[in-house]
Amino acid sequence: MSVTAPQGFRAAGVVAGLKGGGARDLALVVNDGPSRAAAGVFTRNRVKAAPVLWSEQVLKGGRLRAVVLNSGGANACTGSEGFQDTHATAEKAAAVLDDSAGEIAVCSTGLIGERLPLDALLAGVETAGAELSRGDGGLAAADAIRTTDTVAKIAFRQGEGGYRIGAMAKGAGMLAPSLATMLCVITTDADLDAAALDRALRAATRVTFDRLDSDGCLSTNDTVLLMASGASGVTPDEAAFTALLTEVAADLTRQLLVDAEGAAKAITIEVVGADSEDDAVEAGRAIARNNLLKCAIHGEDPNWGRVLAAVGTTGAVFEPDQLNVAINGVWVCRDGSIGDDRDKVDLRPRDVTITVDLSAGPHSATVWTTDLTADYVHENSAYST
Repeated sequence: MSVTAPQGFRAAGVVAGLKGGGARDLALVVNDGPSRAAAGVFTRNRVKAAPVLWSEQVLKGGRLRAVVLNSGGANACTGSEGFQDTHATAEKAAAVLDDSAGEIAVCSTGLIGERLPLDALLAGVETAGAELSRGDGGLAAADAIRTTDTVAKIAFRQGEGGYRIGAMAKGAGMLAPSLATMLCVITTDADLDAAALDRALRAATRVTFDRLDSDGCLSTNDTVLLMASGASGVTPDEAAFTALLTEVAADLTRQLLVDAEGAAKAITIEVVGADSEDDAVEAGRAIARNNLLKCAIHGEDPNWGRVLAAVGTTGAVFEPDQLNVAINGVWVCRDGSIGDDRDKVDLRPRDVTITVDLSAGPHSATVWTTDLTADYVHENSAYST
């Protein structure tokens, strides 16, 4: 029930030797059509990996035949040679598929600042081409793109009329706005053109991936691709398709959240009563990035003062004496002061919800984050060594 669930798609996940240890580390997802319409959303980091630069260029045409994805190396900050490696990867996939490199996207994930072993990478593309299937190919591909992810992440929905949306993603650290540190491929057999796919994808990512903020660190490689084969023959209402696509993205966002590196708590931050949606998002992000609060939640301490302190760093419209905060349903702060007894807050469950009422308007937004743990620090203290 992954990227090969929609008609017209095949995939493979193979061992190319990029990571060592015999783990899958290269995936290939192929669109057999009849349509090749596609859209993409990429990192907003000004330092972009070579595969991002390549795929951004490819997506200007609004068409994709296939995407090659590798773990075991980000191919970021590798200069002109790294871009040439990406180009060679696309050329190899094109040769395997007897197609054009100009319709092959490339995605990479892993350590920044080291070139990939190109011979192994290209041989892996060849192997993946020989193993493409609709059966186990989707699950194998989802497994191959994992880095520190403990599980593969997949999602599936079926729309009215029988069209399908399937997806896979990876991401467990550097989860921040502008997609989180993630690679994500979404496929559909709906018959929609590139412009409609682009609108739907941007609408879906805006309220899902863009609002996952585990550690405030923005990756160089973030990529979300949407590919449509048109094989179902169904052209859905665009609004209905966007809603279903948003469900898929929300499903993957939740999976990314609960598998975040070292996390013990999955924290939902609901900001309501905002003057604008932008204000609500800004306040939610400030709370999500407050390390003192994240430590408190890890220690199961309902320290609501840290929530107010975080909100106070933003430019959102509010009056300090009108702020209200609830933690897991207990309104511990009312009108900017002491509310219900904080001892009533139960922070033992994994899921924690913080609700902040700015009392400034009708708008709201939700941002997701995690607690700050010793395991997270350990995971990231020697990542490159």
